[in-house]
Amino acid sequence: MGYQNFGELLRDVPQKRVRIAVAAAGDVEVMSAIKEAEDRGWVEAILVGDADRIAEAAHQVGYMIPKDHRIVARPEERDAAQAAVELVRDGQADMLMKGLIETSDFLRAILDRDHGLRTGRKISHLAALEDPLHHRLYFLTDAAVNVQPDLLTKLEIVRNAVDALHALGIEQPLGAALAAIELVDPAMPATVDAANLSKMSERGQLPHCIIDGPLALDNAISSEAAEHKGITSAVAGRPDLLIVPDIEAGNILYKAFTYFQGARTAGILLGARCPIVLTSRADPPEAKLLSIGMGMRVAAGSNSRVRQ
Repeated sequence: MGYQNFGELLRDVPQKRVRIAVAAAGDVEVMSAIKEAEDRGWVEAILVGDADRIAEAAHQVGYMIPKDHRIVARPEERDAAQAAVELVRDGQADMLMKGLIETSDFLRAILDRDHGLRTGRKISHLAALEDPLHHRLYFLTDAAVNVQPDLLTKLEIVRNAVDALHALGIEQPLGAALAAIELVDPAMPATVDAANLSKMSERGQLPHCIIDGPLALDNAISSEAAEHKGITSAVAGRPDLLIVPDIEAGNILYKAFTYFQGARTAGILLGARCPIVLTSRADPPEAKLLSIGMGMRVAAGSNSRVRQ
């Protein structure tokens, strides 16, 4: 069973502070989120970046940086990303967070073959979208990392997302593989990939989830639309996961939820050594705070499943 809102999702955030390394932390919105996360007892932050900007941003939000917290002075954005990644690699931090830095520079440090946080799994993005109209929390992948994924890449993206949803307590996630139409048309490769993902799920190649597709967005989220079109589906009208065909569709859908629906959002990277908080630089402090909580829950749930 899925979640209706972030309140439900974050109700069980572990009450044990984690160390989070923030790359390019000198930003008011980032600092506001860090302050709130610390006030809630979630994190201890290691702030990496331009020390003067970090101090100014902290001052603007009324955040007194504790003496036992570290500020790692790295004025250049790329150096800040590399230093933050190294803190995780060296065991000095448990989580990583993107600050005021280009996503491409942030990802470059994470994906570095010698000094990054690769695990052998594909890196992908998982967003959470709180839909106030349908009173549902949808998860969306991949709207930030993989530009034009082929079928095998989509398979890895879905595996990452399903594992994360399992960690969040959704035992059998329902995933809608989206396309422009709900029929398979070789002229529209997204429909073919969606059908293949559906068949892989049916045959156990994607275990412990139900993936159906292709589904257009209307019949994915509306059982009435699906019924009107004569679609019989275990997913239609109640998906936990929206699987987009490419980054353009994902980015547009994410921002449509945000700006047309007023949806609250969160976003993390999966497939690395730890959950990584990655939101848009334009996202408000709340989105960054919710992303920290979501990352903590995924990490705790993943560790719990490993112990079992």
